[in-house]
Amino acid sequence: MNVRALLTERLETALAKALGESTPAVVQPAARPEFGDYQANGIMAAAKRTRQNPRALAERVIALAELDDLTDPPEIAGPGFINLRLSADFLTRALATPELLAAVPAPQRVVVDYSSPNLAKEMHVGHLRSTIIGDAIARVLEALGHTVIRQNHVGDWGTQFGMLLAHLEDTGASSDGLADLESFYRDAKARFDADPAFAERSRETVVRLQSGEVAARRAWQRFIDISLSHCQAVYDRLGVLLTPADVRAESAYNEALPHVVADLTAKGLAVPSEGAICVFLDEFVGKEGEPLPVIVQKSDGGYLYATTDLAAVQFRSESLAASRVLYLTDARQALHFRQIFAVARRAGLADSTVALEHLPFGAMLGKDGRPFRTRAGTVVKLIELLNEAESRALALVAEKNPELDPAAQAVIARAVGIGAVKYADLSKNRTSDYVFDWEQMLSFEGNTAPYLQYAFTRIQSIFRRAGVPSGPRPLQVAPEAHEEHALAVQLARYQEVVEQVAADGFPHLLCAYLYELATLFMRFYEACPILQAEPTDRERRLALAARTGATLQHGLDLLGIETVERM
Repeated sequence: MNVRALLTERLETALAKALGESTPAVVQPAARPEFGDYQANGIMAAAKRTRQNPRALAERVIALAELDDLTDPPEIAGPGFINLRLSADFLTRALATPELLAAVPAPQRVVVDYSSPNLAKEMHVGHLRSTIIGDAIARVLEALGHTVIRQNHVGDWGTQFGMLLAHLEDTGASSDGLADLESFYRDAKARFDADPAFAERSRETVVRLQSGEVAARRAWQRFIDISLSHCQAVYDRLGVLLTPADVRAESAYNEALPHVVADLTAKGLAVPSEGAICVFLDEFVGKEGEPLPVIVQKSDGGYLYATTDLAAVQFRSESLAASRVLYLTDARQALHFRQIFAVARRAGLADSTVALEHLPFGAMLGKDGRPFRTRAGTVVKLIELLNEAESRALALVAEKNPELDPAAQAVIARAVGIGAVKYADLSKNRTSDYVFDWEQMLSFEGNTAPYLQYAFTRIQSIFRRAGVPSGPRPLQVAPEAHEEHALAVQLARYQEVVEQVAADGFPHLLCAYLYELATLFMRFYEACPILQAEPTDRERRLALAARTGATLQHGLDLLGIETVERM
């Protein structure tokens, strides 16, 4: 049940009756407890627009709103705010069912394009944000009943492969593993940067590859198989739900590229420009007012990322029948996607009903404020980062629980270490840069994965001591104490927060919710004895504890983070 949406609907219906027109109620969670649980802030704007007294309008709205089954009597504050406190009866009903989330009434087919590393080299920290943010958003959408189609648009078709193939032709070397391929890539890149003739031959080799030359395709496929095997090992280690079946690489669109260019040309959108084929749209100009082209075919006949992305838009709209397509890439690609979406719309490659959304993210920085790198200044490989996370977590677990056997310590360390890395990223607004800090992310205090994981284990220990299972327990008696009410309200808000993450693509909202939930539970636990309470109080408080534990576990799972029974 989306409590905020329910309150909004009731108040906006009342506003429409009072004003004779549709008006937003602007319902938000209250900023402070003395203002209730929710606050409607839209009355002042409506009163100003219609030249009415805001408090008088608020009184009329309260009289017309049918809120008796949801809230205690509303209160008017200040110039016309409406303060709303959820009633104990409503909270009891809301928490009486075991379901934490309900499916949305109108599910969609949603394509989520995420991770998408360039192949032929190891995944590094630069791939982390797209991978884990995209995975969390896909999990959230699925939990709400949407059909999610994951697309791992790996880069397997660019200049780097022409470079590798040309170097292979010259050396005859073979690559049997990723380490060999990494070394081979470095050698080829050094030649590409230093030798203009080799660079030109590499570009020509790309054209041969794209045209389907058998020998080039065979060698290229070997590079791809090695790289994808490494990527899958990283995904499995991270607990990310991408599989080989989700890979739809740039090369998958190769046969469609000439048709995209022909279609754009036939519609008068693509025109020759300095030997290339480009699309110019009036809304995209440079600082000096010069038109910014979208190049769809180079002068040598090769295609670019833009061409492939346009083909992908068409495939996702027509073949996958998506109603929404989400792209998880760093913010530096914002202009690229604005142009791609605009061209796709103009050319009819995506139906007007298909939402095309770029969900950009900032950079991961070191403590020096620069892009996160090793002490030697090289890019941090993702598998090495995960190894260090587990190693650091294992040292903490061994220090806190030396009596645990090594196997149990290793299981906990994996959940804590990998969870800490993921949560440190997901808990930040994705559009912002963030500083990678081992000490902060592995702390058992503050808004971290270990803090939330520990809160879950603490709840499990309550039920072990009580000698009863920690499974679903319906709330049958209304909350009484202030701490009980606050915790119950937070539990009732879970649906609205998850729906907001699905709508806006900001997993940090779910992280903030879970942190606040754990904090409210700790206050409740300190103020309201559970196991020593009278039977009625004990059952009510066990129900609240069970619901909190289930919500923490479910919410962390939506973020791709494991929980453990003991820490």
